[in-house]
Amino acid sequence: MSADAIPMEPSARWTDFLELTKPRITSMVALTTAAGYLLTAPRPIDWLVFVHALLGTALVASGASALNQVIERRTDAQMRRTANRPLPAGRLQPEAALLFGVTLSLLGVSYLAMLVNVLTAVVGAVTLGLYVCVYTPMKRVSSLSTLVGAVPGAMPPMMGCTAAGGVLGVEAWILFGILFFWQMPHFLAIAWLYRSDYERGGFPLLALGHLPGIRTARQMVLYSAALIPVSLLPTVLGFTGLTYFVGAAVLGLVFLAYSFGFGLAQNAPAARRLLLASVVYLPVVLLLMVADTTIR
Repeated sequence: MSADAIPMEPSARWTDFLELTKPRITSMVALTTAAGYLLTAPRPIDWLVFVHALLGTALVASGASALNQVIERRTDAQMRRTANRPLPAGRLQPEAALLFGVTLSLLGVSYLAMLVNVLTAVVGAVTLGLYVCVYTPMKRVSSLSTLVGAVPGAMPPMMGCTAAGGVLGVEAWILFGILFFWQMPHFLAIAWLYRSDYERGGFPLLALGHLPGIRTARQMVLYSAALIPVSLLPTVLGFTGLTYFVGAAVLGLVFLAYSFGFGLAQNAPAARRLLLASVVYLPVVLLLMVADTTIR
């Protein structure tokens, strides 16, 4: 029986619609957007615009996640870790999820245009389009989708920057670089842990294929190493001070060490340790950046 043919419960729970928004990912999007805003906003900070930027960006991210699940509902049904999502499990119908996703997306972009500024709305719309219309369908046909997907994933802090200053300055591109290089080891750790699921779903990930452990480890180390100099640019260019520089350097070296650790072990515990390190790294380095900027 196809995912579309599974009967829906008489009344879908609100939690199923909430699950469509991928709250953990949306929370991370909001965090990176906040960092971009606080890093570049003139003092005193306009907290009302800050809240509008977070809400609008969260709406766009939630809509993108919902539309992603509509498109991938059949492949989600083939993978153990996603089979119980609202669409493959039959708790929601695709039409309802599609309407929900489109509504959130349009509402988010419109909200940003009216209550923040047009540039932030444009960046949000581009992020949405890349994620839903390019990255999501590309996942089924090319392993390069991993790199493509890192682009929209790195754009939310840019939206924070444009919300604060109305321009895409150097700070915005530095934050983009940090998010871009951070995402690759993070995602590859997930891909390794769930590689059997992704194979069943028909996704040609970069972590799969001949000698997957070696290929995965090389990429983890490469992107973790590239992350270090990029993460130090805020101090090099005078946006942050020595506190951030030392903290970012230490965090980057620890992150790189966990990537090397996976390369040596090439097993699930090492991948989990790297995944945990990535989850800790990003919020801590962003908090250090914002704190050092605010203090200065």
